[in-house]
Amino acid sequence: METAWIQAYDPMGSAWLSPLVAGVPILLLLGLLVVGVSAPVAALAGLGSALVVAIAAYEMPATMAFAAAGYGGCFGLVPIGWIVFSAVFLYHLTVRTGQFEIVKRSVAAISPDRRMQALLIAFSFGTFLEGAAGFGTPVAISAALLIGLGFRPLHAAGLALIANTSPVAFGALGTPIITLAKVSGLNEMALSQMAGRQLPLFSLMIPAWLVAVMSGWRGVRGCWPAIAVCGGSFATVQFVTSNFHGPGLVDVLGGVGSMVALAAFLRFWQPKEIWRFPEEAPHTSDASEPPLSAKQVAHAWVPWVLLSLMVFFWGWPTVKTALNGGTADKPNVLAGVTKGTFD
Repeated sequence: METAWIQAYDPMGSAWLSPLVAGVPILLLLGLLVVGVSAPVAALAGLGSALVVAIAAYEMPATMAFAAAGYGGCFGLVPIGWIVFSAVFLYHLTVRTGQFEIVKRSVAAISPDRRMQALLIAFSFGTFLEGAAGFGTPVAISAALLIGLGFRPLHAAGLALIANTSPVAFGALGTPIITLAKVSGLNEMALSQMAGRQLPLFSLMIPAWLVAVMSGWRGVRGCWPAIAVCGGSFATVQFVTSNFHGPGLVDVLGGVGSMVALAAFLRFWQPKEIWRFPEEAPHTSDASEPPLSAKQVAHAWVPWVLLSLMVFFWGWPTVKTALNGGTADKPNVLAGVTKGTFD
C-alpha cells in the first residue's frame, strides 16, 4: 500500500535552486514557443518535463504524478475546451446568419480604431467575463469577437490573455480571494481590501501595455486619454468594491463600469489618427450603407448577451452548487425527481 506523499517546498535545499527547478517546465514551454516550435509539441515537452521534475526532484510517486497529469488534461479538455468550442461555434453561427456583420458595424460605430476595439472587447468586456465565470471564458469569447472584427487569431488570443492579467486576481465572483481565506484562515474582507489596494495600479498599466503590444509606445501616446478612462474607471470600481463590499463582484462591476465609461467617452473623443493594422486598408466610412437601427443592433448582440448572462449565473455560487447536484445536507431537488423520491 502506497504511503501518503507530502510535498516538500524546498526539495533542493536552496532558496534559489528549488524555484529554478520548479520553473523548468514553464521555461521550456515558453522557450520552445519563442524559437518557433508548434504549440502542441511545446505543450507536450512542458508536460514531460513537469513529470520528470515532480518525480525526480520532488519525489512524487509516479502513479500519483501521472494521475495528476491525467486529471489536469481532463480539466482542461472538459470545462475550458468546452467553453472555447462553444464560443467558436457561436461566432460561426452569427457569421453564417449575417448577424456578425451588424456586430462589427456596431463596434466600428463606437470607434474604427483597432486600439479602442481591443480596449472595449479584450479589456472591458473580458474583465466582466472573468468576473462572471473565469476559467477560459474571457479569453475564448473575447478572442472570438476580436477575430470576427478582423484581428489575426494569434494576435487576438494574445491580446485577450494580456487583458486578462488585470482581473484574474479576483477571478470568478471572487473565488481566488474566498478560497485563500478558507484555506489560510485569514479574514476574507481583509484579504479583499489588501488586494484591492495593490491591484488598481496594475489595472492602470494593463490597458497601456495592451495598446503598446499592438501599436508601440507611439500608439499609446496617440490614445492615452482613452487608456486612462478605460483603466481608471476599472481601477476605481475595483478599489471601491473590494474595500467596501467584498471580493464577489469586483470584476463584474469593474468590467461593466469600464465598458460604459469608455463607450460614453468615445462618443465625444476619438484618436486624431485612426490606427489600423499595417496589412489593412485605411478605414473609410461607407455612406451608401444605411445606419443601423437600435433594433438591429440589439438583435445581433442577443446571442452574446445571453452567453454573458449564462456564464454569469453559472459562476454564481448557489446556481453552481445546484447544477453540481446540491450539497450533502441539501441535495438538489432535481435528483429527487430523477429517483422518484420527490413528492
